[in-house]
Amino acid sequence: MNLKFSGAETGVRHIPVAVIGGGQAGLAISWHLKQHGIEHRVFERKRAANEWRESRWDSFCLVTPNWQCRLPGFPYAGDDPQGFMLKDEIVAYLDAYVASFNPPLLEGVDVQRLRPLKQGGFELKTSAGDYQAQQVVIATGGYQLPIIPRAAERLPASVAQLHSSLYRNPQQLPPGAVLVVGTGQSGCQIAEDLHLAGRQVHLAVGTAPRSPRVYRGREVTDWLTESGYYAIAYEDHPQKETVREKTNHYLTGRDGGREIDLRRFAVEGMKLYGRFADVCGSEVHFEPDLRRNLDRADESYLAIRASIDQYIAAKGIEAPVEPPYVPVWQPEAEITALDYREAGIGSVIWSIGFTSDYRWLEAPVFDGRGQPVHRRGITPVSGLYFLGLPWQNTWGSGRFADVGQDAAYLMNAIELQVGRRAA
Repeated sequence: MNLKFSGAETGVRHIPVAVIGGGQAGLAISWHLKQHGIEHRVFERKRAANEWRESRWDSFCLVTPNWQCRLPGFPYAGDDPQGFMLKDEIVAYLDAYVASFNPPLLEGVDVQRLRPLKQGGFELKTSAGDYQAQQVVIATGGYQLPIIPRAAERLPASVAQLHSSLYRNPQQLPPGAVLVVGTGQSGCQIAEDLHLAGRQVHLAVGTAPRSPRVYRGREVTDWLTESGYYAIAYEDHPQKETVREKTNHYLTGRDGGREIDLRRFAVEGMKLYGRFADVCGSEVHFEPDLRRNLDRADESYLAIRASIDQYIAAKGIEAPVEPPYVPVWQPEAEITALDYREAGIGSVIWSIGFTSDYRWLEAPVFDGRGQPVHRRGITPVSGLYFLGLPWQNTWGSGRFADVGQDAAYLMNAIELQVGRRAA
């Protein structure tokens, strides 16, 4: 059931469950709802899996192996489980998932307001008219509004600027060097994409950690799955709830998968700086923390290797031993200013993440920073849930890997509410 709406309709429609968001999280809970015979609608303001279609660059690929694509009722069935699906393959996987169970999608419908009703349930005002739902699952994820610093306003119009979500390929950028700001997964992979295309890249290095790709003969994802790390709930994690604020480790699935070592890029000619600080006149200023940020990324890299070593030793597993890691490059000095005109920088890519946008949600479920308050997706407001948030329960919560497990957990709570109403 794939319905499209071109305009508002009259009358209030009543549904047991409303799901807001048609990405992998919304589709996962819809699968469970259909399996349990619970009527619902999935509201998607654009098209199902839209972020994968419209907000990824051309060479984008997964950083986790294909076997971790295990949406409910639809595990990866291809011939390359250890590979990394490209953007178009990811979209095809999600399109096939939709076709496999025909969810009640309302595409092109924007939920403009959601609020609890005094008598119970919720009111949804949408671009296709008003709805009332007994329960609501918010599956819009945690990344809605691209972050671009106000300092960007001080760059002249002659320097093209775009957020990482709008980057597609090196050819879309004007001639000249490129400044990439941010070294999370997107920033590092975009910097590599430009570097491999022969562009001169200047990279403002942040505090993101990095990860090995293969260690002691196996993909690191396999080791961490087997050792149980990916099954650790955030409540049991040594960092507790602060783990939800961690930046993802950078690495890539490109060309069969490899780790990203920014020091190696520097040896090959990429220019590295500390964190972006400001724009003053014709200069971009950086914090004097490049060495520290590189060292901390390496500390995370080595900690992962050490944890695998401990697991191998504890289980008595025979695995090849690798030589100690030796940095291939060290910054000779902290460069804190760059004249973008002299450097010939023609474009800047801001890759410093997103912030959430819940202005449309009028419910007392947020903390002082505007983040959802929940336990495994269940909020203090009866019948209101979140799904697909980073570290909602485990490392894989916001990913193909474990969003289905989180959906199953919410399904139990939804069914309980349905049973209470029936009683």
